[in-house]
Amino acid sequence: MKVVIQRVDKASVIIDSELMSGISNGLLIFLGVEDLDTIEDIKWLTVKISDLRIFDDEKGLMNLSLKDVGGEAMVVSQFTLHASTKKGNRPSFIRAAKPNIALPLYENFVNQLEFELGRKIKTGKFGADMKISLINNGPVTIIIDSKNKN
Repeated sequence: MKVVIQRVDKASVIIDSELMSGISNGLLIFLGVEDLDTIEDIKWLTVKISDLRIFDDEKGLMNLSLKDVGGEAMVVSQFTLHASTKKGNRPSFIRAAKPNIALPLYENFVNQLEFELGRKIKTGKFGADMKISLINNGPVTIIIDSKNKN
Protein backbone atom coordinates (compact mmCIF):
# COMPACT_ATOMS: atom_id res chain seq x y z
CA MET A 1 0.00 0.00 0.00
CA LYS A 2 1.36 3.40 -0.94
CA VAL A 3 0.22 6.82 0.17
CA VAL A 4 1.15 10.30 -0.89
CA ILE A 5 0.27 12.67 1.93
CA GLN A 6 0.01 16.39 1.37
CA ARG A 7 -0.41 18.92 4.16
CA VAL A 8 -3.05 21.28 2.84
CA ASP A 9 -4.72 24.55 3.70
CA LYS A 10 -7.67 23.23 1.70
CA ALA A 11 -8.53 20.49 -0.77
CA SER A 12 -11.60 19.44 -2.71
CA VAL A 13 -12.89 16.71 -4.98
CA ILE A 14 -15.11 17.52 -7.94
CA ILE A 15 -16.94 14.82 -9.90
CA ASP A 16 -19.02 15.65 -12.97
CA SER A 17 -18.66 19.39 -12.23
CA GLU A 18 -20.11 18.95 -8.72
CA LEU A 19 -18.30 19.32 -5.41
CA MET A 20 -18.21 15.91 -3.72
CA SER A 21 -16.19 16.83 -0.64
CA GLY A 22 -13.71 19.30 0.75
CA ILE A 23 -11.45 19.91 3.73
CA SER A 24 -9.42 22.70 5.24
CA ASN A 25 -6.28 22.58 7.40
CA GLY A 26 -5.41 18.93 7.20
CA LEU A 27 -4.11 16.09 5.09
CA LEU A 28 -4.99 15.05 1.56
CA ILE A 29 -4.09 11.36 1.30
CA PHE A 30 -3.78 9.63 -2.05
CA LEU A 31 -4.02 5.86 -1.54
CA GLY A 32 -2.74 3.19 -3.91
CA VAL A 33 -3.64 -0.45 -3.22
CA GLU A 34 -1.83 -3.48 -4.63
CA ASP A 35 -2.77 -7.17 -4.66
CA LEU A 36 -0.42 -8.08 -1.79
CA ASP A 37 -1.88 -5.53 0.66
CA THR A 38 -3.54 -6.75 3.84
CA ILE A 39 -5.28 -5.47 6.97
CA GLU A 40 -1.82 -5.28 8.57
CA ASP A 41 -0.73 -2.72 5.95
CA ILE A 42 -3.86 -0.71 6.72
CA LYS A 43 -3.30 -0.77 10.49
CA TRP A 44 0.36 0.19 10.19
CA LEU A 45 -0.32 3.04 7.73
CA THR A 46 -3.30 4.54 9.56
CA VAL A 47 -1.40 4.67 12.85
CA LYS A 48 1.63 6.16 11.07
CA ILE A 49 -0.48 8.80 9.32
CA SER A 50 -2.49 9.80 12.40
CA ASP A 51 0.69 10.20 14.48
CA LEU A 52 2.87 11.76 11.76
CA ARG A 53 4.26 15.04 13.13
CA ILE A 54 4.15 17.32 10.08
CA PHE A 55 2.25 20.32 11.44
CA ASP A 56 4.02 23.33 12.88
CA ASP A 57 4.14 24.04 16.60
CA GLU A 58 4.29 27.55 18.09
CA LYS A 59 8.01 27.74 17.17
CA GLY A 60 7.37 26.84 13.53
CA LEU A 61 8.82 23.33 13.91
CA MET A 62 7.05 20.24 12.56
CA ASN A 63 6.19 18.70 15.93
CA LEU A 64 2.42 18.28 15.80
CA SER A 65 0.27 15.52 14.32
CA LEU A 66 -3.12 15.72 12.64
CA LYS A 67 -4.59 14.60 15.97
CA ASP A 68 -2.78 17.42 17.80
CA VAL A 69 -4.07 20.16 15.51
CA GLY A 70 -7.57 18.72 15.12
CA GLY A 71 -7.17 18.82 11.35
CA GLU A 72 -9.33 17.23 8.72
CA ALA A 73 -8.39 14.39 6.37
CA MET A 74 -9.46 13.37 2.89
CA VAL A 75 -8.61 10.01 1.28
CA VAL A 76 -8.64 9.63 -2.51
CA SER A 77 -8.01 6.30 -4.24
CA GLN A 78 -5.23 6.48 -6.82
CA PHE A 79 -4.18 3.25 -8.51
CA THR A 80 -1.55 5.15 -10.53
CA LEU A 81 0.69 5.22 -7.45
CA HIS A 82 1.65 1.67 -8.42
CA ALA A 83 2.69 2.61 -11.95
CA SER A 84 5.80 0.92 -13.29
CA THR A 85 7.78 2.96 -15.81
CA LYS A 86 10.76 0.64 -16.16
CA LYS A 87 9.89 -0.49 -19.70
CA GLY A 88 8.96 1.93 -22.45
CA ASN A 89 7.07 5.17 -22.05
CA ARG A 90 3.61 3.86 -21.23
CA PRO A 91 3.16 3.13 -17.50
CA SER A 92 2.13 -0.37 -16.49
CA PHE A 93 -0.36 -0.74 -13.65
CA ILE A 94 -0.01 -4.50 -13.24
CA ARG A 95 0.80 -4.18 -9.51
CA ALA A 96 -2.32 -2.13 -8.79
CA ALA A 97 -5.11 -4.21 -7.29
CA LYS A 98 -8.24 -4.79 -9.34
CA PRO A 99 -11.39 -3.07 -8.03
CA ASN A 100 -12.81 -6.23 -6.40
CA ILE A 101 -9.72 -6.35 -4.16
CA ALA A 102 -8.91 -2.63 -3.94
CA LEU A 103 -12.37 -1.30 -3.02
CA PRO A 104 -12.80 -3.28 0.22
CA LEU A 105 -9.23 -2.41 1.27
CA TYR A 106 -9.82 1.27 0.44
CA GLU A 107 -13.03 1.29 2.50
CA ASN A 108 -11.30 -0.50 5.35
CA PHE A 109 -8.46 2.05 5.23
CA VAL A 110 -10.95 4.93 5.52
CA ASN A 111 -12.76 3.24 8.43
CA GLN A 112 -9.51 2.47 10.25
CA LEU A 113 -8.24 6.05 9.79
CA GLU A 114 -11.56 7.34 11.17
CA PHE A 115 -11.05 5.09 14.18
CA GLU A 116 -7.45 6.29 14.71
CA LEU A 117 -8.40 9.97 14.42
CA GLY A 118 -11.76 9.74 16.19
CA ARG A 119 -13.52 11.69 13.46
CA LYS A 120 -15.15 11.35 10.06
CA ILE A 121 -12.88 11.28 7.01
CA LYS A 122 -13.85 12.88 3.70
CA THR A 123 -13.28 10.88 0.53
CA GLY A 124 -13.34 10.93 -3.20
CA LYS A 125 -15.35 8.30 -5.08
CA PHE A 126 -13.57 5.04 -5.78
CA GLY A 127 -13.03 4.53 -9.51
CA ALA A 128 -14.49 7.89 -10.54
CA ASP A 129 -12.87 10.48 -12.79
CA MET A 130 -12.12 13.11 -10.16
CA LYS A 131 -10.78 16.63 -10.30
CA ILE A 132 -8.69 17.32 -7.20
CA SER A 133 -7.88 20.87 -6.13
CA LEU A 134 -5.53 21.65 -3.30
CA ILE A 135 -3.43 24.31 -1.70
CA ASN A 136 -0.35 22.52 -0.38
CA ASN A 137 0.87 24.09 2.87
CA GLY A 138 4.65 24.25 3.04
CA PRO A 139 4.80 22.57 0.60
CA VAL A 140 4.82 19.37 2.63
CA THR A 141 4.45 16.11 0.70
CA ILE A 142 5.32 12.73 2.25
CA ILE A 143 5.38 9.35 0.46
CA ILE A 144 4.95 6.19 2.55
CA ASP A 145 5.03 2.59 1.32
CA SER A 146 3.81 -0.04 3.77
CA LYS A 147 6.12 -2.57 2.13
CA ASN A 148 9.14 -0.40 3.01
CA LYS A 149 8.90 0.38 6.73
CA ASN A 150 12.50 1.58 7.12
